[in-house]
Amino acid sequence: MSKSNQISLEISVADAKAISTAINNLKNSLAPLLKVNLTAQERMSTLKMGDKTLAFVQKTLEYGLQNPKLVPAFVDINEAHKDYKLAFDTYQIFQHLSTLLRGVEDTGMVAGGEAYEASLIIYHSLKGASRSNIPGTQAMYDDLKQRFPGRGKGTKAENFPAI
Repeated sequence: MSKSNQISLEISVADAKAISTAINNLKNSLAPLLKVNLTAQERMSTLKMGDKTLAFVQKTLEYGLQNPKLVPAFVDINEAHKDYKLAFDTYQIFQHLSTLLRGVEDTGMVAGGEAYEASLIIYHSLKGASRSNIPGTQAMYDDLKQRFPGRGKGTKAENFPAI
C-alpha cells in the first residue's frame, strides 16, 4: 500500500454493546431537548449563537435584569434568560459531541481509506489475473466489477460516508 498502516484496531463485541448502550442512554437523557426539528429554511433564517454571541446575549440579559425599566414591555426577560441558559447548556453539549463525532469520523475515514486502498489493489490484481486467464479469477472479477464504485459512463462517483 502507498501509505503506512495508520490504524489497526478492532471494536470488541462487548465494547460495541457498551458504546451502543451509552449512546442510547445519552439519547434518552437528551430526549427532552430533541423535540425541535427545523426545516432547511428554518435553519437558514434562525438567528444563530456562537461564543461571541453567547457572551453578548448574557451581558445584555444581565443589564436587562438589573434595569427592568429599560426592557420593552413585550420582552419577557425571564423567558429570554431561560432561553439563554438552555442555549448555553446545549452549546456546551454540542461542543463535546462535536469533538467526539469528529474523532469517530476521522478514525472511520482512516480505517475506511486503508480498507478501500487494499481492496482497490486486490481488485486490480484480480483484473490482471482474469486478463491472463488464471482459472477462477474471471468470475471474481466480474462480480467485483458490478460492485465497483468508480465512475461509470458519464456518471459522478457517489460520495459515501466514511464508514
